[in-house]
Amino acid sequence: MHLDVTDLRAFYYQTGLGRLAQRAVRARVRDFWPSVAGLNVVGYGFSVPLLRPYLSEARRVISLMPGPQGVMAWPHGRANVSVLVNETDWPLQTGSVDRLVLLHGLETSEQPGALLNEVWRLLAPEGRALFILPNRSGLWSRRDVTPFGQGRPYSLRQIETQLKQHRFIPERHAAALFSPPSQKRFWLKLSPMWERAGSAISSHLAGGVLLVEASKRVYAPTQRGLPEAVRRPLTVLGGIARPHPHPASGRVSPTARRPDGPSPLVGRRDRG
Repeated sequence: MHLDVTDLRAFYYQTGLGRLAQRAVRARVRDFWPSVAGLNVVGYGFSVPLLRPYLSEARRVISLMPGPQGVMAWPHGRANVSVLVNETDWPLQTGSVDRLVLLHGLETSEQPGALLNEVWRLLAPEGRALFILPNRSGLWSRRDVTPFGQGRPYSLRQIETQLKQHRFIPERHAAALFSPPSQKRFWLKLSPMWERAGSAISSHLAGGVLLVEASKRVYAPTQRGLPEAVRRPLTVLGGIARPHPHPASGRVSPTARRPDGPSPLVGRRDRG
């Protein structure tokens, strides 16, 4: 089930642990996409903590929030770009999105397959989607004090398999949130050190969340046209123009005519 937008906003903007998670995950997203100049960037779920750096760079930024979650106006102090949408029917044109990031969207969806199909529809050819999910082997998925403790956690192999089943090509992966999910000031102060150490040691095993980038590639056909089905195509009445020997006796078929004689099937009259 989807989380409530009020709870998500309170976690990311009003708690020390939420602000820590926001900074750590956003830094990893920036590593994947350092520049989005001239591109259309869309977020789904509760991705607004990750989209703010792109507001001044991208051609267009849109935040899509699923109906069961609820929506909030964003960004504060600027024209709203946040839209409430049906989970599997987004009001955007096919192939219109260059970069799409999902945070708290896939793991809480009741229709993950249909959701992935909608992501595929929206992405432009060679477009990229970044899936941010709770890591099954991490600490954050085992504590329900954070949004990452809700929904279905994934292993790297599970998410890559699911993406391939829906025609995506996994490209790169990383992890974030290596510090313990604790509100205590001691752990919060040490979080930058944990993030640096964790990123150097493991790309997916110990982190609280997985980031998996996948591309949409549309390949051109490898064959030119249809394969030859008939090696000796017939023209109109071409089958009766020349006699063919009977395979057993070598005699000419009685329905065939000689090249210089009249056709037995055209202009024939009954003899009385």
